[in-house]
Amino acid sequence: MASTSYKRTTRTLGILGGSGIYQIPGLNISGARTLSTPYGPPSAPIVEAHLGETRLLFLPRHGVHHRIPPHRINYRANVCALKMAGAQQLVSISAVGSMKEDIHPGDVVVVDQYLDFTKQRESTYFDDGLVAHVSMADPVCSQLSLATASAAEQAGARVHKMGTYVCIDGPQFSTRAESHFYRSLGVSVIGMTAMPEAKLAREAQLPYATLALVTDYDCWHSVEAEVSVDAVLQVLKKNTALSHEIVRILAGSLPDPTRSPATRALQNAVITHATGADPDARARLTWLLG
Repeated sequence: MASTSYKRTTRTLGILGGSGIYQIPGLNISGARTLSTPYGPPSAPIVEAHLGETRLLFLPRHGVHHRIPPHRINYRANVCALKMAGAQQLVSISAVGSMKEDIHPGDVVVVDQYLDFTKQRESTYFDDGLVAHVSMADPVCSQLSLATASAAEQAGARVHKMGTYVCIDGPQFSTRAESHFYRSLGVSVIGMTAMPEAKLAREAQLPYATLALVTDYDCWHSVEAEVSVDAVLQVLKKNTALSHEIVRILAGSLPDPTRSPATRALQNAVITHATGADPDARARLTWLLG
C-alpha cells in the first residue's frame, strides 16, 4: 500500500485528464510515482503535487503523448492506482461532443448521469470469486460536482450544472444515424472515457465528478460541420487554460470526502460470505477491502 505520510488534514484529489493538466501556475510538483496494481500498470506515472493545503494526484488516462486509445485504457488500473496513492475523491476531465442546441463548443457540463454504450471494457473489480453489487442510481458525488461547477463558474466558464453523458467505445466518431439516435435519448454530451471510470470509482468508494469540456456538435447538427480531430484540437487548446484555472480554484474549495455516500458504497454491497470468497480474489482486492 502506498505511503500516507502527508498530513491527515490534507485533502487529496485525484485528477484524470490530459497529459498537460498538471501545468498549472503555482503548482508545487513533488515528483512522479510509478505504481503497480493487481490489474496491470496504469496509463502513466502519477504526478504528485500541492496547491496550498491540497494534495493533487494527476494521471493522464491516455498516457504520455496521448498514445492509448479510449477502448484500450486500463481503467481498472488507473482508478486503483489513484486509490493506492491516497486519492480521496476523483475528478475526471474529458473532451465531449454536444448533443443539444443550447450546449455550445467551449461550454462546460458537470455531468450527473451516464448511459454506457461501451461493449469491450473491464468494468468491475468484482468479476471472479467475490461478488458485489454497488448502487449506481446517483453515479456522481453531488458535493464534489457542486464544488466543480462553482469552480468552473468562477473561472469564467459557461456552465451546465447537470447533464447525461453517453459513452461509446470509439475510437471512431459516431455515424450520423447513431448521433441522431443518441439525441433521441435526451442525452447532453457524448464521449469515450467516462465509462467504466465512474463505475470503478464507485466500487473503489471514491467520490467522483465529471468535468466535460465541449469541443463540437458531433455530427447531428444541420448547420455546423461534423466533428473532426482538427476541430476538436482547436477548441481543446482554448479550454486548456480554463481547465487549469478550474482545478486551481477547486483545489481550494474541496468538500469533505467523508460526507459523501460514495465512501460507503460497499457497506451492504458484498454478497459473497467471507468464508466462501475465493482466496485469489480476496488477495487481489486487498487494496480495497483490507
